[in-house]
Amino acid sequence: MAAVTLYTTRFCPYCVRAKHLLDRKGVAYREIAVDGDAELRREMMERSGRHTVPQIWIGARHVGGCDDLYELERRGELDAALRAAVNAGESETHKHNEDQ
Repeated sequence: MAAVTLYTTRFCPYCVRAKHLLDRKGVAYREIAVDGDAELRREMMERSGRHTVPQIWIGARHVGGCDDLYELERRGELDAALRAAVNAGESETHKHNEDQ
């Protein structure tokens, strides 16, 4: 499972910019396109409390939008957040595999 989840729309420049930063870092992410899908957009708004895209989660942490993602990068906190989410995901996967 990807450590990052983004709710996006196809023609959103902020979505493109956020994905570009994650791509540049080599981060796998799950993209949920809300174009024309009222149910997915409602889900995004319920989870985030916001109606704009992108809405970004690193692991269980709601980061916010594109500007928030770039602010984490500017403060030097993005790489650590990504590592922590990946490690948490690996721990959960390992724990799940042990349970079987």
